This record gives sequence, structure tokens and C-alpha cells, in this order.
Amino acid sequence: MLKVHHLNDSRSQKTLWLLEELELSYELVAYQRHAVTLAAPPEMKALHPVAKSPMIEDESRIIIESGAITEHVIERYGDGRLAPEPGTDAHERYRQWLYFAVSSGMNAIMIKVYARAFGLAGSPIDAAADTQLAQVLAYIDAALASGPYLLGEAFSAADIQMSFIPENAQALVPIDGYRNMVAWLERLHGRPAFRRSIERGGDYMLAGAIGLREQVA
Repeated sequence: MLKVHHLNDSRSQKTLWLLEELELSYELVAYQRHAVTLAAPPEMKALHPVAKSPMIEDESRIIIESGAITEHVIERYGDGRLAPEPGTDAHERYRQWLYFAVSSGMNAIMIKVYARAFGLAGSPIDAAADTQLAQVLAYIDAALASGPYLLGEAFSAADIQMSFIPENAQALVPIDGYRNMVAWLERLHGRPAFRRSIERGGDYMLAGAIGLREQVA
């Protein structure tokens, strides 16, 4: 059985959501961030030197990085679900979103987070991150103009991965002007599997999970 090492308020929420969408059985091992530093607990470093979440075990193999985990789960357990057929144009777009979600799409967000942490809010580097983040959000918003999901009519694991960007961005900048993206995020958060992932993994600050749990209680 798959085992998920789940850190609160992290990308591992997406892993839980993916497994819930696929209706797979899994064991959950929950960890809490340090109340002040927000760092992962030392128990996670005992599993992997980087001590980052998400982290899964599959047949005693530790797998890290949300994109790699998503590809592993889809390839091994997806049975054709939540991803286009390999070799198609849709699959190429799907794969690009998986990587964008953990690279170009998150760079500006991480710069702004560190700028705030080190008292650099409003600095030139923070302003540059604002410009880059606006480009990212506009790109996502434009991609959603032609359908309810990133690949058009078909919901996929790319939507799960990419949702982490606006969830984080809304804590840093106003996102109401990106109407397609906001509607998409609300659509995603309304999915039964997302709600089950909150029930299983605990409150998820980035999505207002306390309110969600009250709704599904």
C-alpha cells in the first residue's frame, strides 16, 4: 500500500487529493510544521536528507518532488485516468503544466515569500517578483479562457498540481482580476475528492479548509 508522509499546509495536500481522485487506498503519516520556523520536523529528515514534502513510499522506495510523485502515481495506478494519452499534443501540454507548477510558476511566489521573511517587502527584488507573478497569473488565466480546466473540458492531474500557485498567490497579491483563474480554483475546491483530502489530511490554510470541513461535516 502507498504511504504518504504528509506535512500540513504543503504540496503534499495535492498528493492526497490526487490519490482521492483515483480512489486509491493509502496510509497517511502526518507531520506538523514548527510553530515559529514552519520547518518540517526532524523525523522527515530521517526519511530523506532534503526533508521536503510531499514524500511517499511505494514498495519501500521513497519518492520526493510533487511532479515526480504525480507522474509515478499516474503511470502506475492511473489506469488511463487524469492524464491524456502519451504521445498526444494534449499530453505534451499536460506535462508542461506539471513542470511549470514547480518551476516558473512558483519562482516569483518564493521570491516574495523570502522578501517578506527578510524585511525586503517593497524592495526592487520584491517589485521584480510582482511583475513576474503578474505574468504567471495572466498566463494561467488566459489558458483557462477556452475551457473549465487547463486542458479544456478534461480535468487532469495538471489542474491539481497547478492549483498550488493561485492558492499561494492570493496571500501575496490580489487575484480577483484573474476571473477565469479564480473561477477555476473555486471549481477545483468544490470537487468531492478535494474535500475528502481535507477531511483526511487536516485543515489546509491555503484553501480556507476550516470552512470546507464545516461544510462537509
